[in-house]
Amino acid sequence: MSVSYKRLWHLLIDKDMKKKDLMEKANISDYTIRKLNRGDNVTTDVLVRICHALDCHIEDIMEVLPEDKASFVEAERRAGRTVIMIGDGINDSPALSAANVGIAISDGAAIAREIADVTIAAESLFELVALRRIAQHLMRRIHANYRFVIGFNGSLIGLGVAGILMPATSAMLHNLSTVAISLRSMTNLMPAGDAEKPVK
Repeated sequence: MSVSYKRLWHLLIDKDMKKKDLMEKANISDYTIRKLNRGDNVTTDVLVRICHALDCHIEDIMEVLPEDKASFVEAERRAGRTVIMIGDGINDSPALSAANVGIAISDGAAIAREIADVTIAAESLFELVALRRIAQHLMRRIHANYRFVIGFNGSLIGLGVAGILMPATSAMLHNLSTVAISLRSMTNLMPAGDAEKPVK
C-alpha cells in the first residue's frame, strides 16, 4: 500500500525546519529520509519518533493514497473478508464504495456521506467499538436462547411421548419457559464497563 508524506514536508515548512533538523530531532537516518522522499513504507517506530519530535499526530505527516485504499479494500474482499471502511473525505469515497459497509463521519465531506451506508453523528469513533460490543453480546444471547428453547422443548416432547408428563403439565412448563426467556432477554446486554474492554 503506497503512502504519501507530503503532509510531513508541508509541516516542516510551516515549522521552518529542514530535513536535517528533523533527522537530528527525531533521531532518524539519512536512509530513512530517502525512504520518506520515495513514499516507501517505514516502521511505526519511525513515525512515532517523527510525531513526537514535531508534536503532531500521525495523520498530520502521512496519508494512504485514495486509489490504494480502494485497492486494499477490494483485495480484502476478494480474500473472503468482510470489510468495514471508515472515512470522512472525498479521497475516501472509492474505498467507502468498495467496502461491505462504508461508514462516514457526520462532519465529513458530503460525497463521503452520500456514498457511505452509515453516517455516525457521534463525536468519538469509540461509539463504533461500543456498538460492536453490543452486537457481540446480542448474538451470544440469541444463540443461548435458541439452544435453551431447542433443548427444553425437546425434553418436554420426549417426556410427553414417554408418558412421563401429562399434556397439560408440558404446556404449562412450555409457557413458563417462554416467560422466563422473555424476562431474561429484557435484562442489560452488557455489564457495566464492558464497552471499555478491548475488542477482539
